[in-house]
Amino acid sequence: MASLADFGTNPTRDDFAALLDESLGGADGGGFEGRVVKGTVTAIENDKAVIDVGLKSEGRVSLREFAMPGQPHGLSVGDEVEVYVDRVENSEGEAMLSRDRARREASWDKLEAEFGEGKRVDGVIFGRVKGGFTVDLDGAVAFLPGSQVDIRPVRDVQPLMDIPQPFQILKMDRRRGNIVVSRRAVLEETRAEQRSGLILNLTEGQIIDGVVKNITDYGAFVDLGGIDGLLHVTDMSYKRVNHPNEVINIGDTVKVQIVRINQETQRISLGMKQLESDPWEGVAAKYPIGAKLHGTVTNITEYGAFIELEAGIEGLVHVSEMSWTKKNVHPGKIVSTSQEVDVIVLEVDSDKRRISLGLKQANQNPWEAFADKNPVGTQVEGEVKNATEFGLFIGLDGDVDGMVHMSDIAWGISGEDALALHRKGEQVKAVVLDIDVEKERISLGMKQLEKGAPAAGGTAAASGSLRKGEIVTVTVLEVRDGGLEVQAGDDGATGFIKRSDLGRDRDEQRPDRFQVGQKFDAMVAGFDRSKKPNFSIKAHQMAEEKQAVEQYGSSDSGASLGDILGAALKAKQ
Repeated sequence: MASLADFGTNPTRDDFAALLDESLGGADGGGFEGRVVKGTVTAIENDKAVIDVGLKSEGRVSLREFAMPGQPHGLSVGDEVEVYVDRVENSEGEAMLSRDRARREASWDKLEAEFGEGKRVDGVIFGRVKGGFTVDLDGAVAFLPGSQVDIRPVRDVQPLMDIPQPFQILKMDRRRGNIVVSRRAVLEETRAEQRSGLILNLTEGQIIDGVVKNITDYGAFVDLGGIDGLLHVTDMSYKRVNHPNEVINIGDTVKVQIVRINQETQRISLGMKQLESDPWEGVAAKYPIGAKLHGTVTNITEYGAFIELEAGIEGLVHVSEMSWTKKNVHPGKIVSTSQEVDVIVLEVDSDKRRISLGLKQANQNPWEAFADKNPVGTQVEGEVKNATEFGLFIGLDGDVDGMVHMSDIAWGISGEDALALHRKGEQVKAVVLDIDVEKERISLGMKQLEKGAPAAGGTAAASGSLRKGEIVTVTVLEVRDGGLEVQAGDDGATGFIKRSDLGRDRDEQRPDRFQVGQKFDAMVAGFDRSKKPNFSIKAHQMAEEKQAVEQYGSSDSGASLGDILGAALKAKQ
């Protein structure tokens, strides 16, 4: 740039004009436009500062541009300031200057350097926009997303506005004029530094006081003096806790023990029950197998119910151990929460902290009770609960069922026909044939109660003297379509002769050719499930023929079968 010395010892007026033009960047001062220059405050008029930047005329800048939001401008006459020259001269002959643009340009230069170094920057939240807030970074305007205001959601941001505070630049684009900042990142970094320092002073097993800050479904966060620890719901008490607010409330001061410290994640696990005596110590001796106990139902699941035996000690009654008679039903249909029940200890595992209990074992086995009250041979009465393809299920006293096999429903007809005679809900009488307590089975018979049938339990005794193949004299007790109900001797066992066993020929197989009280000989053909004998005239006839052939026949006698039978009959007479 030229100086007065360049014009010699006697510079002319034109020389002075050229030197001025050069300093102004041209005859019209165009070189000043778009630049940040220094100027001097020559006056303060109302809300404007008059600034001389060496142009033909001075410029006026709003005092607001010299102050941070919420702060005074602090300008005085004679102060030197930097401003941005928009135009050398407007229509009124004044220079158009901007302090905001000057600060913005300088701020961008500074912010780009700090962003590259990852440094924090100071700023002021001064406005609210969609999705967040605007922040003044010493002239540059940045966007603060709502999610980046704080570590936790903030309902009222007003206390944070117009206050200088640090921010972290997340992204910036000078060409588009975009800057995104985060206050949360600064808080997290500060918090992490604080946590690191505080964690160094904590040790596992240490007992410390804390304040409950927040409660969730799974536990509570406790402030240990600048660092939070998690008190899980399972570590609040040895007894069952359904929700943390049953034990603690927000704001409570609690004494906790540091259970575990994870140095990598800086997470602290806390416990309250660890400060109590463990109720599971010596539990095996306290609750021996087979002991009958009294407890309260605390929780019901699909697989059983939990019973509290004492504070901190719970046992499980599996669904299979809940009832002798109610099978495959939800435990909630047998017991209810808070119900007091008697249980029997089935198994104790101190290491796994498990106690298996039985609810049904606390009551007498209904199958044993039925057997004691109704021995074999007892007549019972009940309702037909169900009819299957193989028999009837009868509901009996004690909420147990007995089964009548289809072959024990009625004499003289097929099992299928006998099943068709009865329907669900019908009241019937039967006799106990057999009881298997271990398998929980009761066998019943209905045909054994028919006229002339021997009593259950006495059937074997009555027929014990009979042997299969033996010929006995029987008396007709009843004539049926399917055959004859007969009795051996005068007071012997009763039995049945099927229609097909009434004779060898079809004409002889008509039951109506017999009369009640009629006597004849028949062979014991076998015994049914209840040891009741079955007789056969047909088998007796065939046996007689065979005997006659062996006694009177010969291979060379030339006698016919008729001759042999005739001879046998004469000999018998």
